[in-house]
Amino acid sequence: MSVSAAHSYIMPTYSPQPISFSRGEGSWLYTADNTPYLDALTGIAVCGLGHCHPQVTEAIQQQAATLVHTSNLFQIEWQEKAAEALCTAAGMDSVFFANSGAEANEAALKMARLYGHNKGYTHPKVIVMERSFHGRTLLSVSATANPKAREGFFTLDDDFIRVPFGDIEAIKKAATEHQQITAVLLEPIQGEGGLNTAKDGFSYLEQVQAVCDQNDWLFMLDEVQTGNGRTGQYFAHQHSSAKPDVLTTAKGLGNGFPIGACMVRGRARDLFQVGSHGSTYGGTPLGSRVVHTVYTLLSQTDIMQNAVIAGDYIQNNLTDELKSLGVSTRGYGMMIGVVLPEATDCSTLVDEARRTEQLIINVTGSHVVRLLPPLNLARSESDQLIERLSRLIKNKLA
Repeated sequence: MSVSAAHSYIMPTYSPQPISFSRGEGSWLYTADNTPYLDALTGIAVCGLGHCHPQVTEAIQQQAATLVHTSNLFQIEWQEKAAEALCTAAGMDSVFFANSGAEANEAALKMARLYGHNKGYTHPKVIVMERSFHGRTLLSVSATANPKAREGFFTLDDDFIRVPFGDIEAIKKAATEHQQITAVLLEPIQGEGGLNTAKDGFSYLEQVQAVCDQNDWLFMLDEVQTGNGRTGQYFAHQHSSAKPDVLTTAKGLGNGFPIGACMVRGRARDLFQVGSHGSTYGGTPLGSRVVHTVYTLLSQTDIMQNAVIAGDYIQNNLTDELKSLGVSTRGYGMMIGVVLPEATDCSTLVDEARRTEQLIINVTGSHVVRLLPPLNLARSESDQLIERLSRLIKNKLA
């Protein structure tokens, strides 16, 4: 079933595919006529435990029937439990709950400004990466590199210094050429930018932290997409010894329930005080209980281990199937990029995958198929994903 755009009251900020799903279960989405589609995108890395996970569903139902919202004018028991769980998983000291990844990053960037203000800076600057994506609020979109997302919004470009992702020397050079730098903000893996990984792997994060320590800057990581088990660790930076001062996350945090988080430690620990920041809906009893439930499932089961095993299996098999066509793979766990030759026109690939293979995928960085399957994908489902995507790409490159 599709909805005619001509009769929609929705602002045209999206260009949705001509299909609507009526229900989801695990790794599958179903149309009203019960046609199944294998979901290798999970709402853009959101439903990491699959659609309608029974324990998450039960938590939502029970809490929705008990207490949904009181506001942060009062103590919230589930918020305290969720905060302890998340900070324990991340090795951070405290957390501010927001409604989205963009809001979590907005909080982080406000902290960077406050940190500079406390040093007496009149125009604090943050180093960000080329090809980055941090959100669509005015400050977070100013930190984002995507020209399409920024065009027409008079972004705050003077507040940011852009350097190539993975180039530690460029950060060191910026330190000598610019005054009033207060922080570095980056994604461990650039999801929207094409599943880009640094040439030095996650040790790059350790190098960036060392520069931040030397210059007394905040070391800030955007794990909106890479967090919550997506790469096989609870947070991607935990593949290294790096420890951020500020850590943001969202997407898989609520397995479909909208919630984000900005965590702090080290130099950022005491920046926000009463009145520094706020959110009417941040950390409601309902949202916080969902976060705690997701944490329990990730920390007390083998789901993250499965993400590593299944992710390696998918990458290895896709590489074997497609390497003769000049196709390669990259990524960690269930965050996989299938890199087609740069000249490939991928503009129709998403539609073709849906129509011909009943497969939900995404294309990012112009020629990279982005796979973000559920972390608990079964082996039989991995085999179907490999078979369907290999056939699709072979037909595309034939």
